[in-house]
Amino acid sequence: MELLAGYGSAAIVAALLAAFGSAFVRGLTGFGMAILLVPVLALALSPLDAVLLTNFLSVFIGLSEIRRLLRGAERSAWVIIALVALTTPVGLYLLSVTSPALARVVIAFIALSAFLAILLPRRGALDHHPATTGSVGVMSGLMTGYAGMPGPPVVPYYVGRDIPRETAKASMLLIFTCASTTGLVSGAALGVLEATLVLLAVLLFPAVLLGNWLGNKASGRIADRTWRICVGLVLGAAAVAALVKALG
Repeated sequence: MELLAGYGSAAIVAALLAAFGSAFVRGLTGFGMAILLVPVLALALSPLDAVLLTNFLSVFIGLSEIRRLLRGAERSAWVIIALVALTTPVGLYLLSVTSPALARVVIAFIALSAFLAILLPRRGALDHHPATTGSVGVMSGLMTGYAGMPGPPVVPYYVGRDIPRETAKASMLLIFTCASTTGLVSGAALGVLEATLVLLAVLLFPAVLLGNWLGNKASGRIADRTWRICVGLVLGAAAVAALVKALG
């Protein structure tokens, strides 16, 4: 219970608000929970615990809507999921042996590259070369283990193509749910998964559930162009925040 004892009331309130806000963004855009939540949790927890706690929350919320995700996801999502499963342990191991300063720099540049990629012209619905799909899967797995953020490689891959919004969202969220599951399994295998993180996840989950539900409702009421702008803004804000933290 040492972890819970060290997580003061003010920090718990901040974590609840961050969980709600990041889950709202997830429901609205189809991604963003880890990108927004991990830095806040890392203020009170170690970077490794923040990543693993976010993985728990991602799995919880993903399982709550798994039928919709399985029904709507594109087939390419399964290729990416398989590669994520193979490479996540590598990313988690690298995180456990490198300094937080170096990790912040790597995360910042990947977040920036994702933002720049989303600005490129939209590609055709079938424009996903096997090599591109494979590289997205490998990078997503490394980012899942290293930063608890599988999104930066995955989001431009789906949002940048001319496919239905719900297909893009379902594909991304299915990948994120499986990636987070892999992250937890890897953490347990490496002996770095604290049992008390489950208690924190249960504490934060109601805020995540409410935020995600409201985000989904808001997503259904906005035009596709507005949705894509929201995606770009979230990626841009994450990239700026990551750069500021890395250079600060």
